[in-house]
Amino acid sequence: MTSEHTTDRWGDWPEEVRDDPFPTFSRLVRNGSVYPVTLTDGHDATLVVGHDAARQALNEERLTKDMVAALEEDPDAVAQGLPGPDFAHHMMNADPPDHTRLRRLVSKSFTPRRVNVLEPWITEVTDGLLDDLERRNDVVDLVDGFAKPLPFFVISELLGVPTGERHDLHEAFGTLLSPWSGDPPAEVVAASDAVVSCIERMVDTKAAQPEDDLVTDLVRTSEGGDRLTRKELLSTIFQLVVAGHDTTTSLIGNGVVALLDHPRELERLRRDPALLPAAVEELLRFTAPVPHGTFRYATADVELDGGTAPAGRQVLVCLGAANRDPGHFPDPNQLDLGRDTKGHLAFGHGMHFCLGAPLARLEARVAFARLLDRFAEIDLAVPRDELHWDHGDGLVLRGLSSLPVHLTVDADR
Repeated sequence: MTSEHTTDRWGDWPEEVRDDPFPTFSRLVRNGSVYPVTLTDGHDATLVVGHDAARQALNEERLTKDMVAALEEDPDAVAQGLPGPDFAHHMMNADPPDHTRLRRLVSKSFTPRRVNVLEPWITEVTDGLLDDLERRNDVVDLVDGFAKPLPFFVISELLGVPTGERHDLHEAFGTLLSPWSGDPPAEVVAASDAVVSCIERMVDTKAAQPEDDLVTDLVRTSEGGDRLTRKELLSTIFQLVVAGHDTTTSLIGNGVVALLDHPRELERLRRDPALLPAAVEELLRFTAPVPHGTFRYATADVELDGGTAPAGRQVLVCLGAANRDPGHFPDPNQLDLGRDTKGHLAFGHGMHFCLGAPLARLEARVAFARLLDRFAEIDLAVPRDELHWDHGDGLVLRGLSSLPVHLTVDADR
């Protein structure tokens, strides 16, 4: 491991680096795989950027995901956010055997069949949002008007969030997940309380009046008498909403910008719609909607591709850098929609591989297919350098603040 610190605070970047962190990622991955860093909250950590080291770290049991246990051992291990530790009892914060148990129980409900049956409904919702954009006949924000509402509507439908509560819940999550530092602002605390109340109310209602939705299945699912505890149930639903909409929002928005930045690849996709599944995988690799993995903490010294993650420190796996590693992807900084993307780490790897990957892929395929079919031209309505990305303090999400565009309807439709 190099002794060079990558920055005074990893993630405390000027705006131009937040908007385009990839030159920084590329510089690091060319010079090493593992680095010591200090996070924006002041904690020392280990940064993993190389593909091989990241792949190993993502499946390394000595890098615990159990945030609750890590905080009990070292209360200063990580800055705590909202809604607090009672909502941290989900499989993303668990190690085997708890992780194995939780993933098995959730997987019984979150099945490919349940996801795939949503495709016609996803297409209908997508077309409805695009109808609204087309009727405006002016500059539209493709984030607020399309990339944000689509995944949230989909995960809400899957979970069974009451229709009348979806708008308020969407607003509350938007506030809760907005960037902030220090003590949480009053509006963030209020948003957290609103989210908690909605999820608790939904669980109690589905327990009393079961319906055909994922929350009902999670309430009722069992195996050999084993069920999710109430904390596990509430935490799992919270995490499904977060992971089920914010990341896909970023993928859609980031993906559109990448295509506009590479007009030849955009035209290639328009000419050959069969390329879409491969294109989604390349956009996942290239645009880093989730640039860093979630919480990991070294319980022992761990060797990672020639570097060491010392015990007692957080380990931050930089997926965005690993997916631009020239040792694994030739010419990695070039968007190539026909690329062999096998081994990309956008959804993680190993036992913590994203359970919602099939849903995200389906939503992205439908979103890009319908968007490109509807509009013959998509043009930025602002200079390219006026587009800005947010990541908050956690570095886990990388999404556009807004995406103002002019849309031209395909005259042949």
